[in-house]
This record gives sequence, C-alpha cells and structure tokens, in this order.
Amino acid sequence: MRCPRCFPRLCAAALLLMAALPSGAQEFPELSTQGTMDIPTPPPAPVVPFIDLSVRNPQTGQEVAFSLQLLLLLTVLSLAPSIVILMTSFLRISIVLDFIKRALSLQQVPPNQVLLGISLFMTIFIMWNPFQAVYTNAIRPLSQGAISVEEAYRQAEAPLRRFMFDQMRTKPDNIRLFMAMRGLDQPDTLADVPTYVLIPAFILNELTVAFKIGILLFIPFIILDMVVASALMSMGMIMLPPVMISMPFKLILFILVDGWGLLTDQLVRSFVM
Repeated sequence: MRCPRCFPRLCAAALLLMAALPSGAQEFPELSTQGTMDIPTPPPAPVVPFIDLSVRNPQTGQEVAFSLQLLLLLTVLSLAPSIVILMTSFLRISIVLDFIKRALSLQQVPPNQVLLGISLFMTIFIMWNPFQAVYTNAIRPLSQGAISVEEAYRQAEAPLRRFMFDQMRTKPDNIRLFMAMRGLDQPDTLADVPTYVLIPAFILNELTVAFKIGILLFIPFIILDMVVASALMSMGMIMLPPVMISMPFKLILFILVDGWGLLTDQLVRSFVM
C-alpha cells in the first residue's frame, strides 16, 4: 500500500520529467489536421438567366411575314390536340374501347388514361402513312425553306383529306348532307369538297361507325347478363346484383376468345388504308 505522503513527491517528479523533455516531443504529428480561425468563403450565388421578350414594330415586309407565320404556327400548335382527335382514327378507337369497358361492367380497370394511351398509339399505327407523307411533303421542305407556308399547308392537308374521304367512300351521305346545308352544289370529285365540309362529315361518320361497333360488342354480354339475372331470380336471390355475378363470367369469356386481339384486329381492318 502506497504512503499518502509520497504521492505529492511523485507528482512533482512527473512534472519535472515532462518539462525536461525536448520541445519536438510536444508537437503534433505531421499527419494531424491543423486548426484555423479563418471564416470559410461562402460559395457564389447561383446565376439565374434573365429572359426578355421584346416587342417592336416590324421594319421590313419580311419581318411582317415572319410574324404572321409565327402566329399561324402557334395557332396550329394550339389546335393540334383537336386535329389529332377529330381528323384521325383516334375518335373511333377511343369510343369503341370505352364501349367494351362498359360492356364488361368494369368501372376503374383499365383506367381512362390507359385507354387513351392505347387509342393514341393505335392511331399512330393506322395513320403512319399519312403522317409520313405530311412530314416528307410539308414539314421537312418547310424547315429547309424550300416551300412557303401556304404550300406546306396544302401539302399537309392532302393526305388527311384523302384518309377522311376514304372512310366515307362507300357512304358519302354525310358529305351530301353538309354540302346541302351549306347550299353548295353536289361534288363530283374530292377536290370539289371544301375542308370545312369534309371534317364535320368525317366526324359524324366516325361516330356512327363507332356506335355500330359498340352495339355489336354489347349484344353477347347483354345476353350473358340476362341469363345470370334469370338464374338468380329462379333461385330466389332477388337482392343479389346480377352484375356482380356476371362480371367474372364476362371476363372469362372475353379472355378465352382472345378479346383484345380480336378487337384490335377488327378495329384496324375497319379503316380503309
């Protein structure tokens, strides 16, 4: 056991020994981090570019023409969704897909966004040749400066007019109807039909064809609903909704006959290309 009187002596000897050590022993190792009191410089603030759109009076006739062309281009871009929906195969496909969804008694599956996406890509597939003709004869020459805006409009209008007229070639009654309402003479060729007459006639024709296809799709599923409803009534299950029982049988029937494949094939074949 250590003596309490010896402890102060030992502490004093240790202090003397540390003071006797060379000054280099008290320095920090070379790999240690040196402290600093300097305040770090903050990073520079991010630079946000300033965009300024100036409006001034045109100086030459070329600038006036360019302004009118830009205005026409913005108008066409704003009307592009309506052009895609009403002047292509999108209208018929979207209506038929909605009919098949209602015929199967489906409420949320597939979502409307999915049906519209399917309609859009099927429209691109069906309208590929007219779209390619519009790009080759109108958009690319216009971007290269080979043709004017008026010529590009006529070149882009021709494939779409031909497509719309082909869908009504067997039944041109809608064209005659709108020509009569406008007070125009009966046309002999496609060139005699104005575009503002051809577009509403085409829309009416697409609605009629789409509803005819929808009625044909509804018939087998309505028969299945009637059979299920009669079976439930004969068993006394009046309070049980027939749709709840018939929907699984509709889905089974639709899958067994490859409904999506048949529907897609017949939709594509319904267009004259």
